[in-house]
Amino acid sequence: MRRFLTPGWLGLHAIAVVLCVAFLGFGWWQFDRAQAGNDRSWAYTFEWPIFALFVVVMWVKMIRDELNGEDSAKQAPKVIEEPAEAAVKREIIRQQEAEDPDLAAYNRYLARLNSQPDRRG
Repeated sequence: MRRFLTPGWLGLHAIAVVLCVAFLGFGWWQFDRAQAGNDRSWAYTFEWPIFALFVVVMWVKMIRDELNGEDSAKQAPKVIEEPAEAAVKREIIRQQEAEDPDLAAYNRYLARLNSQPDRRG
């Protein structure tokens, strides 16, 4: 839990508290205005506390993501396996090279073009 006491996290905690207090304060201010006769303020009376709730939800989500991120970092990295079709394509190209080197060269050229990112504008 010490990681949540670093300067970055302390700043995030402070921002979350300040935003929640400010949003609830704005909601109270709009409630006072609504009671004074400003009908539009009734909507804002309920909107500002929802913003405060959103801040709390996002703050909890960030903490959960941080905790889950460490667990996944402890796991062994996954080995990326080559798809079976890649081995089949390589075998086909080897057979073509034995039969027709020009056709194999053309297929390698097409494969290289296919692997490049799309350059269309």
